[in-house]
Amino acid sequence: MTDRIRLRGLRVHGHHGVLPAERELGQAFVVDADLEVDTSLAAETDTVAHTVDYAVLARTLAGIVGGGPVNLLETLAARLADACLADRRVIAAEVTVHKPAAPVPLPVSDVAVTVRRVGKLRPVVLALGSNVGDRLAHLRLAVDVLAAGPRLVAVRDSPVYETEPVGGPPQEAYLNAVVLARTELGPREVLALAQEAEQAAGRVRDVRWGPRSLDVDVISYGDLVVADETLTLPHPRAAERAFVLAPWHDLDPDAVLPGQGPVADLLRWLGPGGIRRTEERL
Repeated sequence: MTDRIRLRGLRVHGHHGVLPAERELGQAFVVDADLEVDTSLAAETDTVAHTVDYAVLARTLAGIVGGGPVNLLETLAARLADACLADRRVIAAEVTVHKPAAPVPLPVSDVAVTVRRVGKLRPVVLALGSNVGDRLAHLRLAVDVLAAGPRLVAVRDSPVYETEPVGGPPQEAYLNAVVLARTELGPREVLALAQEAEQAAGRVRDVRWGPRSLDVDVISYGDLVVADETLTLPHPRAAERAFVLAPWHDLDPDAVLPGQGPVADLLRWLGPGGIRRTEERL
């Protein structure tokens, strides 16, 4: 689920059209833009830096309409939509360009073209876990690494859960959380980023199912299904892990695990045994 930022009735004088008079004299164009954006972080922080600044957006679109001429509304609308998607927080953009004074030889109140463009960002879900040392600090370090730079955007982290270990040698309880984000990275690049976060926390892979300072699993990458020697998506055991499903459900109650079904249903079937939601946040 995504939110929408809407800009309506942006009126700009431009010189677009196929007739010489349109190029010479120009006329008014009106732009409507709908942007699909995850605004949850902006709502939480109350900071404009975490959302699309609609004043900046209006100036950008006005500059395109008032700039170099094109023949077709289709071309102009596509350029405007591409400009909207230049902001990496925008998941998709729908732009309508109105030409109310179009040279049509019959009475019409408006001529308009609407285009919709979807960005290259793909949703990813990552699960974090730690049961060695300062567990909470390790989870926070993971979020810092994942959110650093432009590789992952719209990063959101869940409440923290404490989980009793299952399998492997005797060990301490885990702290677990889930991170939702969007990215232009490919799935294996996301995996490499997850491993980068683990290395930053001093992860040592010496005992299978053993204690770890940080574990970062890629749970899903859009609807992609992959199974090879380096990566399996969706994560093959995610549907069996309440410590993944519960924090994921906290972040997105409508989430779906590809190939398995709604996270809410999976969590209801599995039950919350062995996990406890804490008061901590990352």
